[in-house]
Amino acid sequence: MQIVSYNIQFGTGRDEKVDLARIADTVRGADLIALQEVERHAKRTGMVDQAAVLTSLLPEYYWVYGPGMDLSADVMGPGGQPFHRRRQFGNMLLSKTPILTARNHLLPKMGTLEQFSLQRCALEGVIHSPKGKALRAMSVHLSHLSDADREPQVARLLDIHQRAYHEGPGWCGTRVSKAFTEGQEAAPMPREALIMGDFNFSWRSPLYDRIVGPLSDAFGRMPYRDGLIDSWVAAGHREDEGCTCHSGSVADGERIDYCFVSSELSKHLSNAWIDEDSIGSDHQAIWIDMDI
Repeated sequence: MQIVSYNIQFGTGRDEKVDLARIADTVRGADLIALQEVERHAKRTGMVDQAAVLTSLLPEYYWVYGPGMDLSADVMGPGGQPFHRRRQFGNMLLSKTPILTARNHLLPKMGTLEQFSLQRCALEGVIHSPKGKALRAMSVHLSHLSDADREPQVARLLDIHQRAYHEGPGWCGTRVSKAFTEGQEAAPMPREALIMGDFNFSWRSPLYDRIVGPLSDAFGRMPYRDGLIDSWVAAGHREDEGCTCHSGSVADGERIDYCFVSSELSKHLSNAWIDEDSIGSDHQAIWIDMDI
């Protein structure tokens, strides 16, 4: 199973050109795709519904979209009838197998007085791997401001992850009417998860420790038995290796995009790499291979 995560910067590449076709070409072929910074009906990208364009370019995939920011872009049409559309900025999941259920989690946000602060979210979907394993996948984009803003977001992500199995899917139980189920069985809500996207922090951050476990000077990284693993490291790379960001910001040249996987799933990892040739965004796509 091939999995890719890519912050597409609303299709705007390092050459400042907006080109969703090259975004699609970068991720095409993966079994599961997580995208961040996908926008709809924004003036800077020609009022295009980027989710619709991307799915037309990748017609072989099932998909869901989850906005963080959601604003009115409505206009009055002919005859005084409103033309409804939303200006949205958020995440996508695309899968070669059906996305059985989906939830869009809004993350805590700091209401700053001067700095630009944007509502962030984590889009979650449940799929089956090519071999039939039920998996939860999240496409995540955390705040760009600081660890102070990201800390409650990480706490919320870990809480979502830990509670998901116990809460169950959108509906469950045996005492439910056939009219509601329409002949479908309740979808699974598995423990095993992939949490991927732009976390806006490097391996040096205490928030990285919060996710993958503390670092021992004598014994190295101490992951939790029921915790999350950095797939890049599990595949044989060092934590301080790799670059996923060329934004010209403080994160330039850093690895701030990750695919964290449940400890049980880490046993199935066979490879992880960064697509260093892609120029369709200020980020690089990150890929992992799993035998699952």
